[in-house]
Amino acid sequence: MENRDSSSPRKTIVVSAVNLNRGGTLRILRECLGYLSVFAAESGCRVVAIVYKKELADFPHIEYIETQWPKKRWINRLWYEYVSLRKVAQQLQPITLWLSLHDTTPSVQAERRAVYCHNSFPFLKWDHRDLFFAPQIVAFALFSRFFYQKNIRQNDYLVVQQEWFREAFVRMFRLPFEKIIVAPPQQEEPAVADTTSRADPEKYVFIYPAIGDSHKNIECVCAAAEILWKKGIQHFELLLTISGTENRYTKWLHQRWGKGVPALRFLGYLERETLYQYYQQADCLLFPSKVETWGLPISEFAAFKKPMLLADLPYARETAKGNSEVAFFPTDKPQILAEQMQAIIAGNRAFLQAAEREDLKEPVVHAWKALFEKLLEQ
Repeated sequence: MENRDSSSPRKTIVVSAVNLNRGGTLRILRECLGYLSVFAAESGCRVVAIVYKKELADFPHIEYIETQWPKKRWINRLWYEYVSLRKVAQQLQPITLWLSLHDTTPSVQAERRAVYCHNSFPFLKWDHRDLFFAPQIVAFALFSRFFYQKNIRQNDYLVVQQEWFREAFVRMFRLPFEKIIVAPPQQEEPAVADTTSRADPEKYVFIYPAIGDSHKNIECVCAAAEILWKKGIQHFELLLTISGTENRYTKWLHQRWGKGVPALRFLGYLERETLYQYYQQADCLLFPSKVETWGLPISEFAAFKKPMLLADLPYARETAKGNSEVAFFPTDKPQILAEQMQAIIAGNRAFLQAAEREDLKEPVVHAWKALFEKLLEQ
């Protein structure tokens, strides 16, 4: 443990994460607090985490404030962000660093302020299908820009996961480039034992791991599979990690394609270990999502050194860098995806190309330790 001058004031770091309770954003919270738990023990710094539930990310040497406002009521969220947190901050003064992990910038006083931006919905190009199946997502896409904008210039730094996201923020909010830190997610090598052989090794297996939200564009891969099936190309499978019963969108998908295209397999939600077992069995990843902050399955599947057919969008092109066999397709053109799938089933991989890595521009960090050193530097 580091020695500290007893006469110097104790530093306080506050992490606000009131709506991070599932998926990739919860993983960000756990990684952040996991690092700060060790940092607090070594430095004597006070760390306060404002979370939905402590049990979601429970680490030693951290003080927790729980707030379980009704998640579906945005007015409660906004009131807490811009009114209630101001009172919380007054009770925690003096605050050395306030890091908001959930896009919005609360109205608080702190020596340093930063916001982690992972909501890419302001850049979603929604269509009539999104409006019908998920009007709340369309509304979120329309209004999230304004949630971002409030207080955003009061931050010393913004943190994003990709270069394209940084450049988009510079354009949208006219922010200084040097105030936006790119912090790519830390990748873990999969540790999965070999699985049993496939039931039919002659079939070519595609996989698209996604939750059942309309912006995931699952209909694109279903339509592509239908095109192949009707052409008589039937020695393939397409694995989907939805059951077809989750919501109105997935029910429509199952009703529209579930019976007419036997190549489709609706697996339902898969835990991480099981998902990696299916990654091992699959021959190729499909990823047509219309908007992502990162596109985690692309990174996950990359560890298996297999081909990937991805949405022709900035997030996918950036996440795919470093992979040797990649092709891209327009998210609204399932016929082009079908052509790529047909070629790869036939053993034609000439159209696949390497996605070369490029050095990121500063400021950039590759670990939580480096990020907090940047946020706290004098």
